[in-house]
Amino acid sequence: MTPEPKTCQSCGRTIEWRKKWERDWDQVRYCSASCRKRGVSEVDRRLETAITDLLAQRARTATICPSDAARLVGDEDTWRDLMEPARRAARRLVERGEVEITQAGHVVDPSTAKGPIRIRRR
Repeated sequence: MTPEPKTCQSCGRTIEWRKKWERDWDQVRYCSASCRKRGVSEVDRRLETAITDLLAQRARTATICPSDAARLVGDEDTWRDLMEPARRAARRLVERGEVEITQAGHVVDPSTAKGPIRIRRR
């Protein structure tokens, strides 16, 4: 019997159990070396806060785009570089049960969602 999947603490994607992690599965926290190196920075925390603040200011059923949070945290020249970090922040919030990620109005698995996404309160 394989252990339950985990969620990467950096990017929020699902980590599937692998045979090579058999002895260390309890210590596995990141899906890759780049996630282990990146970790969760102060900018990542600010993006999480921006997402929750933006959603709190809107109607209960309203959604936001990750770019809204990126624009709030970054400036006119850097917000585009924060798009993927904003998506990672949203995936971490999904794992904590605070938000849902949708596409075309339907909740999707944040680990496999490709293309434009929307974020809404759970």
